[in-house]
This record gives sequence, C-alpha cells and structure tokens, in this order.
Amino acid sequence: MLRNIDPIISPELIKILMEMGHGDEIVLGDANFPARSHATRHLLRADGHGIPALLGAILPLFPLDYAVEHTTILMQYRGDKEPAVWARYKTLLAAWPDGGKPPLALPKPEFYERARQAYAILATGEREGFANIILRKGVLR
Repeated sequence: MLRNIDPIISPELIKILMEMGHGDEIVLGDANFPARSHATRHLLRADGHGIPALLGAILPLFPLDYAVEHTTILMQYRGDKEPAVWARYKTLLAAWPDGGKPPLALPKPEFYERARQAYAILATGEREGFANIILRKGVLR
C-alpha cells in the first residue's frame, strides 16, 4: 500500500499512468466495451468498479492536456437524453486543471478507431451504456 493513492488503482494501472507521456490517451471502457479486440498496446482490467470511482482515483494523479481543445472524448449516445454518468464525469473533471473543457463526443465507429490508437484500455465494470471515456494526458505545470 502507498499513501495518498486510492486502493482502487491497481499496481498495473499506476505503472501505465506513469509510463504514459504527453498526448497519450487512456480509454475507460464500460462493461460492454470490446476492450480485448480494441486494445493494441495495453489492456488493464478493473472489473467490479464503475468509471466514476476510477475517474475519481485517477484524476488526482493525471494531468490533463492543456494544449488541446478537448481533454476528454465520449462515445456519442443514441436517444434524446444524455447518459446520467456524463454529469458525474463533468463534476469530477471540473475539479482539476483543464478538466472543465467541453468533451468531444464521437460517433461509435470513430470512438472505436480512437480507442485502437490509445496507449491503454481499462476495462471496467461500469454498467451504464455509453459511459466510455478517453482521457488525454498532459504535462505537469
């Protein structure tokens, strides 16, 4: 155990977060996301954990990219109502530098292609649909 690191973060996840450089992206995929078939570099698992809890644990450690218009990417949803989990993401992100930037919402095929280019995919137990989110890493300032 380490101080000030949420125990929801596995040793593998902390290693990946530390290895990532400026501009690298990590996908937090919901339980329905095809993580294995889309992970071209690193696949991590956080089964049983929801994305908001993981996001809350990652953001204190993870500088978001100040140099781009969108530090987060979401998968476009179908229907009239935005997924409820998105409001939780916005609240969590707003507490951190550059986290208040508007997210980019990509159609499913474009989101999947972006995920294939990501440094890592974290497969989660999040059960809400269209809860997938990509974080772009920045630099410490």
